[in-house]
Amino acid sequence: MRFYVGSSFANIEDVRFIRDELTALGHTHTYDWTQNERAASIDALRMIGEEEVAGIQSADFVIILLPGGKGAHVELGIAIGMNKSVFLFDLGDQMMNMVETSTFYHVDAVQRLEGPFNALPHQIQNR
Repeated sequence: MRFYVGSSFANIEDVRFIRDELTALGHTHTYDWTQNERAASIDALRMIGEEEVAGIQSADFVIILLPGGKGAHVELGIAIGMNKSVFLFDLGDQMMNMVETSTFYHVDAVQRLEGPFNALPHQIQNR
């Protein structure tokens, strides 16, 4: 199956881990934003944004790793709006913290995953 991983630059190594593990399990990564440098212009932002939207559109499922920045939350919204399977995993304490959480982390369309981070690819594979 095809997948997309959204998060923040702060979690880049965790995104790469998920990418590598799911690829090893036979899945296809639709767009690897971790290869980008931080955008230095509006044109660069637009180009990256178009690639990210296309990556989500062509994915069968989307993984969001928290904490995420503005972009990850937009990606979450795009995935929910497109009825994609969405897996949410919290690397910190954002998902269940009433000060930090989002309404959209708790909608029925989002599958919240828990447990050890290194088991995440197999949790997704088994769903």
